[in-house]
Amino acid sequence: MNSKPRCLPPIWVMGLTNATFGLCGGFVAVSVPEMLAAQGIPAGHVATAAAVIVSPGFWGFLFSPILDMRLSRRTYALVTGLLSALAIGITQAHHSSLLMVQIVMTLGFFCAMLYQGAVGGWMGALIDRGQDSKLGVWFTVSNLGAGGIMMVLASELMQRLSPVIAGLVVATVVLSPMLLFLAIPSPPPSEHQARESFARFWREAALLIRRREIQIALVLLGLPSASFALTNVLGGTGKDFNASDHFVGIFAGFGCIAAGIIGSFLLFPLAKHLPLRRLYLAIGIVGASFTFGLILLPHVPWVFAVAITGENMFQAMAFSVSNAITFEVIGPDNPFAATIFTLLISTSNLPIIYMQYLDGRGYDAGGLTGSFLTDALLTAATCVLLWFLLVRRLVPARAAN
Repeated sequence: MNSKPRCLPPIWVMGLTNATFGLCGGFVAVSVPEMLAAQGIPAGHVATAAAVIVSPGFWGFLFSPILDMRLSRRTYALVTGLLSALAIGITQAHHSSLLMVQIVMTLGFFCAMLYQGAVGGWMGALIDRGQDSKLGVWFTVSNLGAGGIMMVLASELMQRLSPVIAGLVVATVVLSPMLLFLAIPSPPPSEHQARESFARFWREAALLIRRREIQIALVLLGLPSASFALTNVLGGTGKDFNASDHFVGIFAGFGCIAAGIIGSFLLFPLAKHLPLRRLYLAIGIVGASFTFGLILLPHVPWVFAVAITGENMFQAMAFSVSNAITFEVIGPDNPFAATIFTLLISTSNLPIIYMQYLDGRGYDAGGLTGSFLTDALLTAATCVLLWFLLVRRLVPARAAN
């Protein structure tokens, strides 16, 4: 029996619920390292702390089945969103201890990951088939836009307000997108879900991996098809392009946010011409060609602007498509919606982690050229291989959509 409510708000309202996760991500990516560096903590220690804090982006999926049992996904979103806001507020107010920041923000980002899984599963199970691309775009836009707002806001608050007041303000901002929950129906968990034990639920959730569409999505998102991890490397290469810190800040900040939002909205026209999985691989191939082209350009400031803007635009396009694929796999009224969403999003985070490492090793070996070559070769080779194996051989034409 279909229990999906008939009256839903516009897709963009549902997509903006992901802004709480974006605000947390922006705080972790920029604000936390900035706060720690201001305390005189060495850069190596800051980098290690940042890696620990974002680690739930991969292993957090192990706890995702709880989001699909006993309580409604709205309840889980409220609880995890509140806890992540609390962690951010505490860190903004008290960040003198490196160990405390690591512990509090690792737990905070873990809660933020569960929050994203809860709202992703909630929204994904509500929409009809055919709305996957729209929701995927708005999830990406709210993530990138909110992250950019937090990068600017936290820094300004730290300079203008006392730590405690700044912490209260930033926590309130993180909570504010959750007001949208009032406009979105929340079906209660089924009786079957409410009775399940965690262990039994995990066993049933593990059976999901046998589904062909999930296996294909795991391969697509887990390999370096379209990670564009260079976005995380280029920010520290301004000197290689003879670019000033001010110039780097403009394009690594507001410029990349704008490029990311534009790249997200490009999914609308592109999805009309290619099925999502083929589009994901096509973005990887075209993006790799763009990266190859950067090798031929001189190391001057305007090339830095082109490189970081272009890589962010391709990454945003890939994020939008991966979100759309995830919502497509979930389908309407799926009892495992939050589990599937968290699993696939965690999988998509994995190549960003290891490709950032490999791009860094490429830089150590051959400077900018080595980094560009490493990223482009691995991306292009993976996309061509997957296109041949998944699209041409393993996926029937009707399932390639």
